[in-house]
Amino acid sequence: MVLERLKLDGKVAIVTGAGRGLGRQMALALAEAGADVVCAARTAAQIDRTKADIEALGRRAVAQPTDVRDSAQCDALIERAVSEYGQLDIMLSNAGIGDMRGANAELWDVNDDDWHDTLDVNLSSAFYCARAASKVMAAQGHGGTIINLASGTAMRAYPMSFGYGAAKAGVIAITKSMSAMLGRHNIRVNCIIPGFVMQAPPGNEQAEIFAQTRGRYLPAQRLGYAWELGPLAIFLASDASSYVTGQGFVIDGGGLAGGLAPMGFAPEVAV
Repeated sequence: MVLERLKLDGKVAIVTGAGRGLGRQMALALAEAGADVVCAARTAAQIDRTKADIEALGRRAVAQPTDVRDSAQCDALIERAVSEYGQLDIMLSNAGIGDMRGANAELWDVNDDDWHDTLDVNLSSAFYCARAASKVMAAQGHGGTIINLASGTAMRAYPMSFGYGAAKAGVIAITKSMSAMLGRHNIRVNCIIPGFVMQAPPGNEQAEIFAQTRGRYLPAQRLGYAWELGPLAIFLASDASSYVTGQGFVIDGGGLAGGLAPMGFAPEVAV
């Protein structure tokens, strides 16, 4: 019975940022669990590859190039899913900026463009997709699930790119509010909060050494792998989590709990 509730057969999912990293792995995991998937990202070649890999699993897939900063493109993404499959059951908003606009700048040097772009990609996109997806889900009559991706940086100081941390904190906040707004429509809204997870396996020996060294700061004694978010996404998308809504799930090897995460600076001490 429990394993049956984890199956996603007959369900349709949209995954943004599905071309690489965490989004790609979660899209593949949803497909392995039985869902058909609409893959969205700005880079067509990347989502074409994810689409092909999903089809190799025996599921249907669509690649829809989408810039999630544009609400009209988010609307078109949801419309594409419905036109292709006639329904929408899972909206997984994963797209985010990985290169941190304005990283390590002094506060007074952070410009408006970097600030707004960071918020648009990481926060506004989740709102745009949830707004369009929830309207479809409510009209279907059987509801659906919305899963947003935040970050552990939302829950601690992140001076390297405080705008990113602020945007991801906003994702956690709107997840809670959306869950209260949409519950009467049988729409559940939850949030995955990853931290210290490698977007891809180390590409060379130097990267492997860095990953091992960084992992020593964590209670788990290692960094996480992108595929490890897949099972959590399946749980939140499935009927196994039918009584779970408005929650944030931290997956970070115990980094936040242990309080051992590097802050990006070293203390000044007398030698």
